[in-house]
Amino acid sequence: MVPEWEEAYMKYDHLKTVLNGILIFGRRKLNQTSPQKGILLRRHSFHRAWSGLTNRFGNYNDRDNDAEVILVCEIQHQEQSPECQNYQTMFFRSWEEGAENELVFFRRLDDEFNKVNSFYKSKVDEVVIEAEELNKQIDALSALQIKISDPNFQSSSTPSNPGVLPSEEIQELEEKSETDQIEMVSLEVLNHVKINVTPESAVSTLKTIFDGTKSDLSFSKGELRTAKAKLKQAFIEFHRKLRLLKSYAFLNQLAFSKIMKKYDKVVKLMERVETVYITHFANSNRSQGMSDLRPRVKRDEHRVTFFMGCFFGCAIALVVGVILTIHARDLLKSEGRDQYMINIFPLYSLFAYIVLHMLMYATNIYFWKRFRVNYAFIFGFKPTTELGYKEILLLSSALLVLTLAAVLSNLEMEIDEGTESFTTLTELVPLGLVTVVLLIMFCPFNIMYRSSRFFLIVNLWRYVCAPLYKVTFPDFFLGDQLTSQVQLLRTVEFYICYYGWGDFKRRSNTCNQSKIYEIFYIFIAVLPYWLRFLQCMRQVFEHKDYGPAMNGLKYLSTIVAVVTRTIYVQRRGTAMRIIAASSSGVATIYNTYWDVVKDWGLLRRDSMNPWLRDKLILPYKSVYFVAMVINVILRLAWMQTVLDFHEAPWLHQSTMIFIVASLEIVRRGLWNFFRLENEHLNNVGKFRAFKSVPLPFSYEDGDKEL
Repeated sequence: MVPEWEEAYMKYDHLKTVLNGILIFGRRKLNQTSPQKGILLRRHSFHRAWSGLTNRFGNYNDRDNDAEVILVCEIQHQEQSPECQNYQTMFFRSWEEGAENELVFFRRLDDEFNKVNSFYKSKVDEVVIEAEELNKQIDALSALQIKISDPNFQSSSTPSNPGVLPSEEIQELEEKSETDQIEMVSLEVLNHVKINVTPESAVSTLKTIFDGTKSDLSFSKGELRTAKAKLKQAFIEFHRKLRLLKSYAFLNQLAFSKIMKKYDKVVKLMERVETVYITHFANSNRSQGMSDLRPRVKRDEHRVTFFMGCFFGCAIALVVGVILTIHARDLLKSEGRDQYMINIFPLYSLFAYIVLHMLMYATNIYFWKRFRVNYAFIFGFKPTTELGYKEILLLSSALLVLTLAAVLSNLEMEIDEGTESFTTLTELVPLGLVTVVLLIMFCPFNIMYRSSRFFLIVNLWRYVCAPLYKVTFPDFFLGDQLTSQVQLLRTVEFYICYYGWGDFKRRSNTCNQSKIYEIFYIFIAVLPYWLRFLQCMRQVFEHKDYGPAMNGLKYLSTIVAVVTRTIYVQRRGTAMRIIAASSSGVATIYNTYWDVVKDWGLLRRDSMNPWLRDKLILPYKSVYFVAMVINVILRLAWMQTVLDFHEAPWLHQSTMIFIVASLEIVRRGLWNFFRLENEHLNNVGKFRAFKSVPLPFSYEDGDKEL
């Protein structure tokens, strides 16, 4: 079943409920009559209702009893077009006792059949129109390819109607060789198309603003390569649409055989799409082309589970080792405790933030898959390349092992009498770990989930360059993740300061004494919210919708709150404390409202589920109310800054900062699940099951017939 089309499928449970009403009436009649007579009456009523539809229980030879029990006819409303026909079942035994239940059943059956039939017809019409558009795109691509390879080529065998070919000519075209197809291409089509192959980049966006969009054909090989790549992706996505339609028809035909009248059209269209794709994009290699159009289903690998278990086992052993080392040296009461917590603890907390975020993301994926949230489609992952929760757990456990091993080795090198305390090698362990992680992240070889790593890098670049790129769901979703990793970004700044101009050989730093460091300390915290604000402004100007503008105000209020809180921590003062508390309170209320009402779609007073939504994925409504309360509580974690909880004598300031940052990451993980659930339900409500792929050529309005 296609999750986004769930409402368009036949509702078996509802029809079974109506059928149960018929059976209950039969049982009641059975209690009011003799047992043998009751059984005969019940069988007679039930079988007669079905005999006219399926001919499984009745006997058409008995015309006196079963003739003209039901009649299915086509009806057409005045406001509908001739092609929009509905089917209605007439039940001729409505005068019999208990027939009202059977009438209800056939009315519901008609409604379900008409719903499925109408939905399928509309989707078939869409793919037929798109097939015609792709046909014109292939004409333009073929003509462009001939023009570039042979500029002096003259088409002598131009068809009478270049452009969209009739079905008979398409059939003949499929039977001819590739050379014959090329000879039939008309170069006249290039006079009526514009090229849409300019790649979206920061530079191209700026050129578009100042110089306008260049859409004329220059007949370059670069244009041909880009157009071919775009059209290739369009064919893959179109083939996926046809597969979904075929699956939809297959599932519904179990109950509705008449819907198969349109099924054959889709099958033939699929065969034509496969033929064109294999010819133009797979070098006539059918196995290669079908592997692109029908990618294999991703399977779980046992080695992923095995290594994930090994890494988590090693992580547990390393945690025990770290605890025993701290206890053996009594480091919690040593003179160097503050020195370690101020200088070394923040360096390793960077990896703890990353691991915790990955663990929350793995949890999200597990529950998204369990409750059939199509996260791969929403994020736009390439089929069969998206990471499952096991792969995420594998990566997070491996990073956790590296981090704990670095921590333990750092402690052991200090204990070892053979190494001098606070040596350069000891202090460079965290920096070496950062270097290893960056090398793995930007490794160009096809190892360690390269497609997923590059997907993250590309979306991170688009986020940093906001608003020069069109904002997609992965872009602003990643931006929201980074707004919850402010402390991680500040730790990166501390890395630069500690190893850049701090005397790390003596495990000390003068970062807090630098005005430049204080300014960047505020700038780093504001940057994620500012980039999200720019993304919202791009959405406002692009879609002429002022909803994102209200979302942008949320990020501006958060910027004010972050700046005032940071200044209060640096300067103190009663007045600054009041300003920080007030701005943070306003930002918290605004952010909480947007989380619950806008991002999660909850608190709908007139909903079928009071104060929730009409559609819910989780079976227990109480989970949503608990999630809202937890979100509010975790949003209030900023209060520790204003109320000076970090100065508690039993807890070090670095530890408190780490706990508050971790709570924000946990809150973001909770937010992720319900945000994607709401997005998935919006896609379901609009029957969005596949993405729209931009085509390389745009035909001028006056020449659409070409």
